[in-house]
Amino acid sequence: MTGVCALIPAAGRGARFGSPENKVFAPLLGRPLLGWTLEAFARCDAVERVLLIGNETDLPRLRELGGTYGGGKVRDVVAGGADRQASVLAGVAACGDAEHVVIHDAARPCVSPELVAQTVAAVSAFGPTCAATAAIPVADTLVREDDANTMLAGTNVPRERLWAVQTPQAFRTRYLVAAHEAARMHGVRGTDDAGLVRRIGRVVQLVPGSPENLKVTHPADLALAEAILARREGAAAAAPDVRIGYGYDVHPFADGRRLFLGGVEFRDAPRGLLGHSDADVLLHALCDALLGAAGMGDIGDLFPNTDPAHKDRPSIEFLREVKARLDAEGYRIANVDITVLAEAPKIGPRAAEMKNTIAAALGVTPGRVGVKATTNEGMGFVGRGEGVAVHAAALLFR
Repeated sequence: MTGVCALIPAAGRGARFGSPENKVFAPLLGRPLLGWTLEAFARCDAVERVLLIGNETDLPRLRELGGTYGGGKVRDVVAGGADRQASVLAGVAACGDAEHVVIHDAARPCVSPELVAQTVAAVSAFGPTCAATAAIPVADTLVREDDANTMLAGTNVPRERLWAVQTPQAFRTRYLVAAHEAARMHGVRGTDDAGLVRRIGRVVQLVPGSPENLKVTHPADLALAEAILARREGAAAAAPDVRIGYGYDVHPFADGRRLFLGGVEFRDAPRGLLGHSDADVLLHALCDALLGAAGMGDIGDLFPNTDPAHKDRPSIEFLREVKARLDAEGYRIANVDITVLAEAPKIGPRAAEMKNTIAAALGVTPGRVGVKATTNEGMGFVGRGEGVAVHAAALLFR
């Protein structure tokens, strides 16, 4: 038996959210909503590995986010089923021989690593508990309505011993599988997995959750989640570990090469830049600035030009890997600023595209990326049109 496997269903379309795409990709404080959820599990020592469950069309993007924010724990991304219950069952099947499974809604980005660990601990110890769920006591008055959408007299539901169920929910895997098999046999569609386990007579422990562990269902919920996370980030930054990095790189022009700058191809350029990879000098300088700020060496250490694996490799992949390494060490990117020195091509018309490409790779908003350009007024190798040089600066905090 292996350790705890976390399942994060992210296959819902979020119709009530009113977005044309899956709401887990909605921007939240400079990163996709799902990024915050994944980071909480990446920081939880009680979880050994994470498995994402999504729609077939979303799988490539989910894999990318798993690599960026999962802290190396996202081992697989699988296609879900027709509904959440079917998706969870598909995820459990992909967990292999994990003794315990913890399930959490992708759309609950404010979950804390501590709450995940407490929920897992409730089922890890020996005893009658087969499952545990985060939950909070009901505070509001509950009533029933009639057919005219008015309050039925005398139907106030006593709040004592009433709890609102959240996720994470943790299980001994064999009982979760048994509960799903029983539900399938009897045609039962449950609203949550803990309810299915309780239905087969097994003990489900209530673990005190948090009102902040909200589920983003409507656009207004996103604003609440942003306020919660911004407050936490502000508290964490009260005594920040601030790092500044600087990067510089230069590449000569070469015939027969495609020109890439900032992850954007300049298809009309008559020649590209010489290098082992795609020679994107802008991204190389930016990688060096980020790595330097974190004290992680430079791009030559990570992606040596002697390694055949990096031959003609897109430099945007280098940038994503650098970002993953920063995430693993707890660094966040405040902003990056880049200056390109070149007589040609003209950078200005493509600057916005570069900013968007870089921002997506770094998980920040385009407003945190600066891309500027200047010529060298005819002086030096840049002025003679022999190559392109780039200066980059990065500000990190932890």
